[in-house]
Amino acid sequence: MRDEVDSLVEAWARERSDLDLGPVEVFSRISRLARHLDLARRDAFSAHDIESWEFDVLAALRRAGAPYELSPGRLLRETLVTSGTMTNRVDRLAGRNLVERLPDPRDRRGVLVRLTPEGKLAVDGAFGALLAAEAELLAALPAGDRTTLASLLRTLLEPFSPPES
Repeated sequence: MRDEVDSLVEAWARERSDLDLGPVEVFSRISRLARHLDLARRDAFSAHDIESWEFDVLAALRRAGAPYELSPGRLLRETLVTSGTMTNRVDRLAGRNLVERLPDPRDRRGVLVRLTPEGKLAVDGAFGALLAAEAELLAALPAGDRTTLASLLRTLLEPFSPPES
């Protein structure tokens, strides 16, 4: 089975036979797959009237478990955005009634961000749609190959992972 990357690699090999094109074979395919995943994510999220950044915040709250709340600092660590960006995101999500701010009972100066029932419904629907789309993207791979691929990708990502806390 051939794909467009094979043609690309053959052309480069003809022009630059002095280079090892192995990385192109891997990362050009990952790049193309990432484009398809981005489209699938966009479709899954828009079908549930949320944007990608909204999903990131809502999903962090949903993964926290009942009562689906986190401190703003924890949300920052979960979503890898700046404090100003998170404040803006929480403001916008609260304006859409997807999250609410509550006083932190453990710190009278602090607040907690909690998922509302509407937010839970939105993130659950979007996540289900996303998983269906991702399963479709992986449908050509047998389960064992999926496990192997996940392990190989974990190895590639390891140098970029923050230390476990």
